Amino acid sequence: MKLILILLGIAAVLGIAGLLVFVYVIQNVERPDYQVVVQDDDFELRDYPPLVVAEVSGRGDRQQSLSSGFGPLARYIFAKERGGERIAMTAPVQQRAVGVDEKIAMTAPVTQISAADGDWTVQFIMPSEYRLEDLPAPGNAEVRLERIPARRLAAVRFSGRANDQAIAEQQQRLKDWMSARDLEPRGAPIYAYYNDPFTPGPLRRNEVMFEVSRQAR
Repeated sequence: MKLILILLGIAAVLGIAGLLVFVYVIQNVERPDYQVVVQDDDFELRDYPPLVVAEVSGRGDRQQSLSSGFGPLARYIFAKERGGERIAMTAPVQQRAVGVDEKIAMTAPVTQISAADGDWTVQFIMPSEYRLEDLPAPGNAEVRLERIPARRLAAVRFSGRANDQAIAEQQQRLKDWMSARDLEPRGAPIYAYYNDPFTPGPLRRNEVMFEVSRQAR
């Protein structure tokens, strides 16, 4: 009995240590240095600086496209298909539907914007020390390097697993919040994932974001 209690105690300590490691990693990965313009509980209006991203486009449902896009991007930053040094991982990984009308009605029902035959772009944000011209050329034709200009985004943050239902619910909450403040979305929503698949749900950070006018407040 004593041995079982000792083993349970060791398992508990290891579990707590694992959670602390997750928290440490989450807090020490570079993230975009945005400025918060408005904060309202889990909603924010943010100003982002210009960003450089590596991106991959694919076709399929949201989760399938995210998984298939992650591989080529990971191989790019870890120098598996090119010469040169590795590039540090940052957060979040971003995903956005492409080929969507610039204006989306605020009263539209909640739907998954891209269905099984949808087109998606998955992006890794490059560390801020890199300019576009500083980055090594990808060795895989699927990977593109792009510069995103400064922009203002409305965002809602939530924890747990970012499945389709959770994303749809949070997307509607964000649209309701924006509508109450006369903020009109510009383009499709952006989904942001900050954690690796092994991070426990309560420690996970996910976001749904819409670009809005720079004059919006």
